[in-house]
Amino acid sequence: MREEAHPAKRGLDQDGIARAVREILLAIGEDPEREGLAETPERVAEAYAHLFSGLFEDPARHLEGAFDEGTRDFIFIRKLPVASLCEHHLLPFTGKAHVGYVPNGRVVGFSELARVVEGYARRPQLQERLTAQVADAVYGALGASGTIVVVEAEHMCMTMRGVEAVGSVAVTSAARGAFEEDAALRAEALALISRNKVD
Repeated sequence: MREEAHPAKRGLDQDGIARAVREILLAIGEDPEREGLAETPERVAEAYAHLFSGLFEDPARHLEGAFDEGTRDFIFIRKLPVASLCEHHLLPFTGKAHVGYVPNGRVVGFSELARVVEGYARRPQLQERLTAQVADAVYGALGASGTIVVVEAEHMCMTMRGVEAVGSVAVTSAARGAFEEDAALRAEALALISRNKVD
C-alpha cells in the first residue's frame, strides 16, 4: 500500500479550499451563490495560498547569505511585524517579534531576519512554536553564540470569541546559548525590548 504524502509535500490545493469554503457557507445557513458571496470561496483560497505559503519553504534558507564580519557584539532588531493564523481556530494573531543574537563572527542582513519571522508565521501556528522556531533557526543557521526571541501578539480567538478578552497580549520568549546561560545578557535584551515602547 502506497504511503500518502504529507499535505505540505503535495502542495496547496486551491480548488479544494474553495470547495470546502463553499461547504462551510452552506453549513452556516448562507447562500454561496448570492452576489456578495459568489466569489468568496475563490478569494479565501487565494488568501490561504498566501497565508500558508510558509508550509512550502524552509525559512532558515534566508540566513544562507550570512557573511563574516568578525563581530561578536550583541545585535538586536525590534518590532518585526507578525501576522499568522492560530492553528486551533484558524483565526489571526498579530503583533511584533523582537529578535536578538550574539554572532560568532557571522552576521546577516536585518531584512533576512524579518523574512525568517514571516516564513514561520505563514503557516497554521502556535505563538509558542513560532517563537522557538525563529530562535532555533537564527541560532543554528548562523552558528550564533546566543539567540533571544520575544513575540507579543493579540489573538483574535481570544478577542472575538470565548472570553472576548479585548486588548489582551500574549508574550512568549525563547532563549538559546548565551542568552539562556547569562542572566545579565538576557536582562539587557529584555530591557531593549521595553525601552521607548509604544503600544
